Amino acid sequence: MTLEERLKTLEKRVRQLEDRAEILQLMATYGPAVDSRNGDIVAELWTEDGHYRTDGLDFAGREELAALVELPGHRQYVDAGSAHVLSLPHLVIEDDRAVATGYSRVYVVQGDGHRVARTSANRWELVRTAGGWRVQSRINRRLTGAEEARQLLHGGVAGGDDPAVDSSPP
Repeated sequence: MTLEERLKTLEKRVRQLEDRAEILQLMATYGPAVDSRNGDIVAELWTEDGHYRTDGLDFAGREELAALVELPGHRQYVDAGSAHVLSLPHLVIEDDRAVATGYSRVYVVQGDGHRVARTSANRWELVRTAGGWRVQSRINRRLTGAEEARQLLHGGVAGGDDPAVDSSPP
């Protein structure tokens, strides 16, 4: 292998590591942003036309994404003392697109401790933009034994994390 080939290989590996770190940092921002009810930061995590589907709701565009922190159910969680916590995701990055599959939990204060109020499967589709990586789509499904949540997880670890897959709403 020539020095030039080695340098190109090294540059590619460094870019992959930088992409991975940036995506994980982006995802790690979500919990503190929603728990502090900072809709502006939440909205900035997504592309202009990004969307988030959960429990039959579809938030489309940054304005709706920013407003999700003011929903009555969300305010109840935060006012009670909540923590939105994401697991380390299974991450597939291909060029300027990425898919992250993993879990999220919402903890809420109960007595002297916390209880898990919600556990969900998640699929995040991300794209590289001029401003860095952004979420294009997030699908969140509660883990209730329903097939849809299992399929979301299965697709993420069984080769179904093809970043070219379009899961945008119809």
